[in-house]
Amino acid sequence: MGILEVKNLNLGFECECGFRQALYDVSFSLECGKMHALVGESGCGKTISAMSILKLLPKTAYITGGEIIFKGKDILKMSGHDLQKLRGAKIALIPQDPMTSLNPLYTIGDQLLEVIKIHQGLQGKDAFNKAVEALELVQIPCAKERLKAYPHEFSGGMKQRAIIAMALACNAEILIADEPTTALDVTIQAQIMSLLKNIQSDTNTAILLITHDLALVGENADYVSVMYAGRIVEKAPADEFFNKPEHPYTLALLKSMPASKRSEKLQTITGQPPTIQQFINGCKFHPRCSQCMDICKNVVPPVYYVGENHFSACFLNKDDNCSQD
Repeated sequence: MGILEVKNLNLGFECECGFRQALYDVSFSLECGKMHALVGESGCGKTISAMSILKLLPKTAYITGGEIIFKGKDILKMSGHDLQKLRGAKIALIPQDPMTSLNPLYTIGDQLLEVIKIHQGLQGKDAFNKAVEALELVQIPCAKERLKAYPHEFSGGMKQRAIIAMALACNAEILIADEPTTALDVTIQAQIMSLLKNIQSDTNTAILLITHDLALVGENADYVSVMYAGRIVEKAPADEFFNKPEHPYTLALLKSMPASKRSEKLQTITGQPPTIQQFINGCKFHPRCSQCMDICKNVVPPVYYVGENHFSACFLNKDDNCSQD
């Protein structure tokens, strides 16, 4: 059992056309000192799954079933007061856009100290020393002086480090990193991911990495869950994900990665992912799947285990000596 388990999470949105389901029985777990990557195309449900962990959801979103267990307690049943104590202190979010995540009217130090005072209960010199320590931990040079700087005086990579420092200052046990390198250039991306890996190793922190960048996943993740149209269609240890993919969507994603040989033609996935308003019978990937069978058009495939910690929700795996969940 991991430090956090998402079990059969179902969620939907109230739209002008009525209630539309967005997540279907989403399940995954996070382990201390491990990085779990949640991957898939834009709009597949990655971010809303992660935001459900902190119950930071739009007013039109409703969780209709499931559990999110953190250290034996169901987050979905927590009071507002308990959730406030959990957010930031135990489970911290590294948001998608570092450029807009910091308040431009306050110094980096003001914003970092506010987090420390609220979640750590430290004041005065103790809070200041903790802030300096947090900036040093994310390798920001001249930490004492940089506390006086405003966000516009930081580069994109430095802003992202400052946001990570806020999470570390509270000794968070889980980091949710939502596309943490999207707005950064390649060199800074590598530095940020190296920093996260070091934090994971040094502090035994569990990390949920939300990304569509499979290269980042291959270099950093321990486990991978693949989402498509609100469902997890494959979950595997990272090495099996790349070396023995099972679901047709996973195979298509991997084939769409830039090839090592320049002569090899980049492959694409035909069609578009369905919107939340579209209703598709059976497997939601079947209109884009090159291996679609008649049963796929009418029946939602169950999960078939193809290894100890590896499953695929595809009828192609039915007869592969698999156990069905």
